[in-house]
Amino acid sequence: MKERCKVCVTGGAGFIGSWLVKKLLAKGYTVHATLRDLNNESKVSLLKSLPQSQDKLVLFQADFYNSNDFYPAIQGCDFVFHVATPLNHEASSQYKDTTEALVAGSESIVKSCFRAGTVRRLIYTASVVSASPLKEDGSGFKDEMDETCWTPLNDSLSYLHIDDYLKDYIYSKTLTEKHMLSYGNNGNDGGLEVVTLGCGLVGGDTLQSFTPLTALVCISLIIQDENVFKKLKFLKELLGKIPLVHIDDVCEAHIFCMENTSINGRFLCANSYISCEEMVNHFTLHYPEFNVKHEYDGLKKDIKWTSTKLQDKGFVFKYDAKMILDDCIKCARRMGDL
Repeated sequence: MKERCKVCVTGGAGFIGSWLVKKLLAKGYTVHATLRDLNNESKVSLLKSLPQSQDKLVLFQADFYNSNDFYPAIQGCDFVFHVATPLNHEASSQYKDTTEALVAGSESIVKSCFRAGTVRRLIYTASVVSASPLKEDGSGFKDEMDETCWTPLNDSLSYLHIDDYLKDYIYSKTLTEKHMLSYGNNGNDGGLEVVTLGCGLVGGDTLQSFTPLTALVCISLIIQDENVFKKLKFLKELLGKIPLVHIDDVCEAHIFCMENTSINGRFLCANSYISCEEMVNHFTLHYPEFNVKHEYDGLKKDIKWTSTKLQDKGFVFKYDAKMILDDCIKCARRMGDL
């Protein structure tokens, strides 16, 4: 099946996208990968240097701000991985903000899937920022965090110490995920199986030429960058603790959701749910050469991570918190950031 199967990966040169493309090619799939700019030599060369890329990889230019761009890449594909997310808004576009651009762009991808007539399943790379266990009234956290949690997009967010950029990111990822799920098996044109994977803070190594921001956030307690550290504090305030997941597990989970006979709906994707205190203890014990920030949670309630939907389907995570943090440090050292 893999020899005949075509899959599309939007945002193919990103941290997750490039790792996913590499794995798909290694498994024998033909991959259509989209990039915002095919004249970006560093991103194009990254993908063209992957094993099996010469025979199995086709690159397409596609931009969220041009809604018809994605159809040529999706045409003829059996599965679509929607990984791309615009992080910086183009003020001159027809959209008022990133949220509107992401929702509209994602809707155009869904419509392209229906139009192609070949796509069996759409797998969307969501984020755990859409699954906060915060209570609607902002009075604190629920006891558990799982797929039933949705980040309350109301005044409860005003209790968080976040800037407009992070607030826009929460809104865009939450509203887009809900929008994507509304298309799943709704009976139109035979229905489309839609899977959303709400990924935790992604750590590990990279194919890119720089340390990914999320990997830096994982080790922000030992690097001297206050802006990166603020993002870890943001996740702690929004989610109670830090859901961690390795890049390799993320991509294996995406492929698992493609190869599964029938799967749809919302899944959270993280293998560890740890406090800042636990991160401090790990770095202090295993990396005494670093000056570790001693940040503690101060939570009154111990929130439990109770999401097991992926594992119940048969997926197995291979990387625990220690392995994720250690691989982030190895990556940052290799890139000269530590």
